[in-house]
Amino acid sequence: MTAMVQGWAASHPGDRVALRFGDTALTHGALDHAAAAMAGALAARGIGRGDRIGFLGHNHPAQIVALLACARLGAMQVPLNWRLAAPEWRFILEDAGASLLLATPDFLQAAADAAPGGCAVVDATTMEGAPIDATGADDDALLLVYTSGTTGRPKGAVLDQRALHFNALNAAATFELSPADRVLTVLPLFHVGGLNIQTTPALMAGAEIILHPRFDADAFFDTVARDHPTLTLLVPAVMQALVSHPRWATADLSSLRAIGAGSSDVPLPLIEAFHQRGIPVQQVYGATETCPIALVQSRAEALAAPGSIGRPAPHAECRLVDASGALCPPGADGEIQVRGPAVLRGYWKRDDALTADGWFPTGDVGRIDAEGRWWFTDRLKHVIISGGENIYPAEVERLLRSAPGVAEGAVVGRDDPRWGEVPIAVVVPGPGFDPVRVLAHFEGQIARFKQPRAVVALPALPRTALGKVEVARLREMVRGAMVAEHPSR
Repeated sequence: MTAMVQGWAASHPGDRVALRFGDTALTHGALDHAAAAMAGALAARGIGRGDRIGFLGHNHPAQIVALLACARLGAMQVPLNWRLAAPEWRFILEDAGASLLLATPDFLQAAADAAPGGCAVVDATTMEGAPIDATGADDDALLLVYTSGTTGRPKGAVLDQRALHFNALNAAATFELSPADRVLTVLPLFHVGGLNIQTTPALMAGAEIILHPRFDADAFFDTVARDHPTLTLLVPAVMQALVSHPRWATADLSSLRAIGAGSSDVPLPLIEAFHQRGIPVQQVYGATETCPIALVQSRAEALAAPGSIGRPAPHAECRLVDASGALCPPGADGEIQVRGPAVLRGYWKRDDALTADGWFPTGDVGRIDAEGRWWFTDRLKHVIISGGENIYPAEVERLLRSAPGVAEGAVVGRDDPRWGEVPIAVVVPGPGFDPVRVLAHFEGQIARFKQPRAVVALPALPRTALGKVEVARLREMVRGAMVAEHPSR
């Protein structure tokens, strides 16, 4: 990774912008120098190969500089989700054994409150020392990224420099990245999606990154109109915010040749809204543990099969297996498993990440159609088993979205003395909401055992920073809050 960035710095030291952030523009040469200077400052504090360094803050050039500095030293960056609470940050830092926590100025006090003993807190924007001209090795661990922890304590996925290199090659092939591209990054860099689907690949391809501190719809439209980015990465919640914004219909989006989308099932109406504006939505499937790119859509596939998650990326092997471990035939549901050089080397201080032959079990269910395209079905842990029948909430949710009076919706299981579990629809009401009409909407469209038995109305669905519904929390919220019961099975 370091060598690729240094190569662009050597060939374009001062005439090509690598990173824009507000009024700040760093050329490839300036970015490389900043990384060397931060590496010097880290080394002066005793940071070396294998050491862990936390980072806390909204998107900022300092996080990318710190990542490049860690790559020079063979150290590991531990990105922290700024939406977590202090005890959650402390757990991650203690588990990782971080000796240093870098923070942006607006998070310095929060960082000081969260840092465990022995973990120093430093303003990331002031880290500059005598430049170090060094490069890390491919097998040096570079990122220690903790999973969201929506169903328990988070685990740290260890991603080495080789993983980021091959992930970047996957991204370059998927999005046809070149030095002429401008990539707009609005998703959080604490997640591998925001960091690695387009941002680090753009850096390694010699393209320009336009970095926003966090997503803001007006800032997005302003930047597209002014700076003409060619690519960006979005998640469904952000796509919805843009499509429902008053500026959507008249905004000039012509510079965008495509957007990447992922992190959760992308509703077809959102895909169609972008396609109607002439912007293909290229879905990307993966996980924190796969760096994350595993399955991808080309632009042609995005238009030919909206909603598909594409085909295996060039440097990823993917397979579907049933409960016995046998390969699934086309059309059958099975667990998605991934193997390749971009897959994690393991979980921090654990040995349960991979199968004996190197496959990572994602815990997600998918299927392959007759044309060889892959489709996401649901997450294994979300499966509702009702009367011995498997119900995949994502299938029910796709229908729920079109029910009258439903602004947003999700489906979770509720314990039932007769059936074991039954599906429950949780909705954010819109105009004309009527729970009885919502339940009636499913009649004749899916099997009766899949139909929700009740509707719960909430003002908002609990979500993670990337817009994923927090299923465990949602299950807790629906207990005792039934609005209308389905009359029969």
